[in-house]
Amino acid sequence: MAEITNIRCVLLSSPYADADDPEIKECFPNGPKRTIGMVEVTLDNGVTGLGEGYLAVFAPLVFQAIVDLCRPQVMGRDGFDIDRRVKDLRSLCDYWSLQGAARHVIAAFEIALQDAKAKSLGIPVYELLGGAQAQSIEIYGSGGCCDAKEQFLRELDMLGSLGIEIYKIRSVKRDILRTAWVLEEAGRRGIKVGVDMCQNLADPPQAVDDVVAFVEAVHAITDRRMVFVEEALGPDQPDAFRELRGRIDVPVCGGEIVTTPKEMIERINADVYDFVQPDASVMGGISAVMDVFEAARAKGTDVVVHAWGGAAAIMASYHAAFAAGGKLVEYPMLYFPLGAEMIGDQGRIENGRLIRPTAPGLGLTLTPDMEARYPFDETAVYSCVLTDWGPPPDSYWRDLSQFAS
Repeated sequence: MAEITNIRCVLLSSPYADADDPEIKECFPNGPKRTIGMVEVTLDNGVTGLGEGYLAVFAPLVFQAIVDLCRPQVMGRDGFDIDRRVKDLRSLCDYWSLQGAARHVIAAFEIALQDAKAKSLGIPVYELLGGAQAQSIEIYGSGGCCDAKEQFLRELDMLGSLGIEIYKIRSVKRDILRTAWVLEEAGRRGIKVGVDMCQNLADPPQAVDDVVAFVEAVHAITDRRMVFVEEALGPDQPDAFRELRGRIDVPVCGGEIVTTPKEMIERINADVYDFVQPDASVMGGISAVMDVFEAARAKGTDVVVHAWGGAAAIMASYHAAFAAGGKLVEYPMLYFPLGAEMIGDQGRIENGRLIRPTAPGLGLTLTPDMEARYPFDETAVYSCVLTDWGPPPDSYWRDLSQFAS
């Protein structure tokens, strides 16, 4: 037994991305700065563990309030009995948040406990889960929040320097010429392109017909083919996702917004997606993602973990992927120095593959100096009330024969 002696909520804010990126202009009204929220667990052996809930990117003070509510439920309890601690937290939160915000906070506690237990034993987290199934995993670059050719070219250069051969961009249904331009430019560099259609924030979301028309229009312009479409429909439309799979020849994926393994497994069994994208910082922790991998394996569905939060969120999903035999993981490309500093050399990429981390726990570093350099800024929040600045005119993308012009 290792008694939990302290729980600390850690809110930090860091510079983020490029001020000219459309997503920053649309979703960060106070500029290019992002907040992450973590739970730090201290055990009676002096070891600390860090976990993260994605909620804090959007509502950091809500995250903090739920952590404060949960703290008494775990203080003085056995930090090595992670399953029991999660059940205790769910007994507190499930009535009013079976799905949603509280699941993000429970995820932060669960990840922190996994980190603390593994560090206490001197092993990486994936060893708690049965051991790594590979020495490396293919990684895809997640960026494309761009509206200018030079931004895309800069990201493609970064992918080339890392040997990464898959690039995810963000496009909505009007971005036909822009998407075709990226497919062509990436293709001539040997890089394949997937498209995130960003409908997890759309209200109302687009229809199946809209997605079909977009895919057909892009593919009519270029011989290059999208390798997947992600979040192409609203998050509460599993039947529409299944219909879409029958109408296009591009793999359909999603699931980053699903907050329980039960719902994700139901979607897997209902053939909603070609592959699913669980996030440990959203779904309730690393063990929840492992449950999804197990169910997906039985169904023959691939799992590609979502990794778009801070360092603890990203590494939690990576450790799950190594333990469960994941074949592909996401690499967020946007500038985020706090996350990079916390991960350090444990997120090493070589020849387009994520190298297995070797440090105890999640392999994260967080020092008082780092906390002092990235203080919490209450204005640094992601706003889901979007400001539409509009794209460049079609003429900007029209000449597909001169990709870098």
